[in-house]
Amino acid sequence: MAAGWEWDDTLFSGAATYYRRGRLPYAPGLVDVLTEVLQLDGQGRLIDVGCGPGTLALSLADLFGEIVGVDPDSGMIAEATREAAERGVTGKALWVQDRAEELPTGLGTFTVATFGQSFHWMDRDLVAATIKDVLRPGGALVHISDLKAEIRTVDGLPYPAVPYSAVEELVRHYLGPVRRAGRGLLPQGTPSGESAVLARAGFSGPQRHVVPGGQALERTCDDVVAGVFSMSFSAPHLFGTRRDDFEADVRRLLRQVSPSGLFSERQPSTEVFVWRKGPIVRSG
Repeated sequence: MAAGWEWDDTLFSGAATYYRRGRLPYAPGLVDVLTEVLQLDGQGRLIDVGCGPGTLALSLADLFGEIVGVDPDSGMIAEATREAAERGVTGKALWVQDRAEELPTGLGTFTVATFGQSFHWMDRDLVAATIKDVLRPGGALVHISDLKAEIRTVDGLPYPAVPYSAVEELVRHYLGPVRRAGRGLLPQGTPSGESAVLARAGFSGPQRHVVPGGQALERTCDDVVAGVFSMSFSAPHLFGTRRDDFEADVRRLLRQVSPSGLFSERQPSTEVFVWRKGPIVRSG
């Protein structure tokens, strides 16, 4: 976790219902890449740490005998439970409301642990050690995120780009110049350097894979607003009694940029780092 900042249970308060609509999906080839790299065959057990509304875990449900999602936010767990029922996988899914640092005993061991853009919110050294303990020998810890260094333009697409910079400036107008995070502030943002943490914990690797994005996406004003409210730094509760005013200002800004209410965007590429419990066995 960032120095001087402490996690609290309001970090994503109220964001869960916006998450699935507002967040851009992982690149469409992610499941195929993980299937091949991890040799998934419908058996084994997955633990998705910081699972949110189950986005990643549910996309992998057919590749495991059982999936376990862990998240401290009650709203996220409720959304994951609802989505699992809609997909007909309730019988193989377990959702645990708890922090990764306080992982309950009795969950058993796992073949794969995934972190989908969640590791930076945790006490990473503690969580890395905890997950290593519950992974089976040869098991994999998989860190998944959007490819940050990528430049994506909407050249050749039919609608304007989402005015992210202007929206972020509006957030600062309402909430102040320093990034909010729960009840605290993150002036330097969230920490990086996951590789050093996982190497220090004794994992082998990593093997890096990039799942290509670039596919054209069409977004509506409702999609963009949902994306804003799905973020920790602009979660609904942070605006208090000014929430409706903020949303009205966002929608006004979006309509100024695109009177049709439609925006073009390109799918981000997905970056995957696979770490192993135990030495990596290379063929050939």
